[in-house]
Amino acid sequence: MRFNLIVGFVSPKITEKVIKTAKNAGATGDVIIQGKGTGIEESNFLGLTISDKTDIILFVVEEHHTKKIIQCVSKECDIEKPGNGILIALNIDRVAGFSKQIKKIRENLNTEQL
Repeated sequence: MRFNLIVGFVSPKITEKVIKTAKNAGATGDVIIQGKGTGIEESNFLGLTISDKTDIILFVVEEHHTKKIIQCVSKECDIEKPGNGILIALNIDRVAGFSKQIKKIRENLNTEQL
């Protein structure tokens, strides 16, 4: 099996919707990290840069789910709207500690149409 890491940098307002949508599209789990960031246009107040809160959501997914998850989350969570977020996918060379998820993925492969 081959895996991808989908990373979402999203507004905390849509974090739960992103997770629910990704799981409905094939993701089996997630990790959320809270952070701060700025976009192309930085906001300033009294000479200080204002950083927006952002949630970083990590999904390790079987590679054949990657496109569907990104498409569903993009559409359902309006990712293209400025300020909502960014999604990226990265290839993973090796995985450890993932046996329970691999078992679930194998079970799902028997019932899914690819």
